[in-house]
Amino acid sequence: MEMSGNTVLITGGATGIGYAMAELFLAAGNEVIICGRREERLIAAQRVHPELHVRISNVAKEGDRRKLAEWVTTTFGKLNILVNNAGVQRDIDFTKGIAEYLAGENEIAINLEAPVILSGLFIPLLTGKKGAAIINVSSGLGFVPAARMPVYSATKAGIHAFSLALRHQLAKTGIKVFEVVPPAVDTELNAEGRAQRGNFKADLKPAEYVASVMKAFENDVFEIGYGMTEGLIKASRPDLDKSFQQMNSRW
Repeated sequence: MEMSGNTVLITGGATGIGYAMAELFLAAGNEVIICGRREERLIAAQRVHPELHVRISNVAKEGDRRKLAEWVTTTFGKLNILVNNAGVQRDIDFTKGIAEYLAGENEIAINLEAPVILSGLFIPLLTGKKGAAIINVSSGLGFVPAARMPVYSATKAGIHAFSLALRHQLAKTGIKVFEVVPPAVDTELNAEGRAQRGNFKADLKPAEYVASVMKAFENDVFEIGYGMTEGLIKASRPDLDKSFQQMNSRW
């Protein structure tokens, strides 16, 4: 991937991994657009980096997805990189029935459906562009699911499968498809669940993690692991089964 001179859209770009990615794309000499649901976070990001373009958009909603695509196509016709980063994570216990699942944010709509739909909406704009790319952020939990986060794990497994298939479909169009596979990173993801587990806090900071990811982009590494997730990407089925048992031994 060429690391400068791009126009980049990052969903969920005001916090966490998305914000760290926005900062490094800016520093490398790119035009960067971020979107998110929370206006105050977008304003705060733009206050630090006035050159950022921001847009309020809830990608879980079909109307917002289409409005985002229309706005970007009209305003930033040079867009050549889409980063599907926005996501939510929830602890859901299905032994209690369906109530917990229905009571919170829709992980399927945000984590899986949105990247699928947004990719479809933006592929016509990306086609033919120099350096065109779609970057999907999945998770190590897409390879080894966490029992306490079953829906999140399933959506990230879906993103992995979608990335593989989309990469194959788009091979002749010139659009590269990257999958970023984070381990646990110190972000706001699933703050409620982390609090219930004794305020668990990952040691890995977003800026440190994304610096490694950017080097992988530059070298056209299409499945990008880090630490533990590097091993998961290459693991055999017996190794994945063993990791699953170890991760979920306390469930």
